Amino acid sequence: MRPTVHGGKCGDSCCLRVQDLSVKIGGSQILHDVNMHVHCGQLIALIGPNGAGKSTFLKAILGQQEYDGVIAFSMPGSRGRSMKIGYVPQSPTFDPSDPVSVADLFVCCMSRKPAFLGIGKSMRQRILDCLDRVHGCDLIDKRVGTLSGGELQRVLLALALEPIPNILILDEPLSGVDVEGQTELMDMLDEIRKTYDLSILMTTHDFATLPRYADQVALINHRIVRMDAPTELLNSPEFKEIFHMTGGVRS
Repeated sequence: MRPTVHGGKCGDSCCLRVQDLSVKIGGSQILHDVNMHVHCGQLIALIGPNGAGKSTFLKAILGQQEYDGVIAFSMPGSRGRSMKIGYVPQSPTFDPSDPVSVADLFVCCMSRKPAFLGIGKSMRQRILDCLDRVHGCDLIDKRVGTLSGGELQRVLLALALEPIPNILILDEPLSGVDVEGQTELMDMLDEIRKTYDLSILMTTHDFATLPRYADQVALINHRIVRMDAPTELLNSPEFKEIFHMTGGVRS
């Protein structure tokens, strides 16, 4: 496990603290007594079987899902400033025939001025500055519906980084991205968290990248079954029992 930007020494002032979180939808208990700390500068991977409550957990943190328990945000030296959260949802789809460009999408999200009225020089430069954070300036005029999985993730990530958040939440960012693209995306996320000193919480089904990039991995199955360093968790009896795998490889 690599050290975090703050060396993992946030004390009682974690970027994100979840205590005794429970979610019930209808008559089903989706999450029960979930506890987690995400320290400043850490990348935490959230893994678990389908239906384990991973996306529900993220929605609760984002304020999109009612819950019981405590979700608290704080940051050393914040002096009362509110936490900023960046969010990239899971695999949104766009019509390939839709003429909306990447620049148009940014204007819709960042400006009150309709995109069809045109994009001024200052707005175009602002969009390029956002895309430069993800090495995606060449995507500005491409139609959103024609982007590859990796290109779309870059665009969505650039949107989530404007303004720069304190914590970045990603729901299955590697879904629909080829193997080479997955490595490039994870390298970029690692670069972003170091450059901007932010925390990342992401769900994933790709276990191979965890030892290289994650500081901690949380195994969830309606509760946090285990939270540990990647190698220890991937070789744990809890991981093997749920996934029938050892070290991220099916046994």
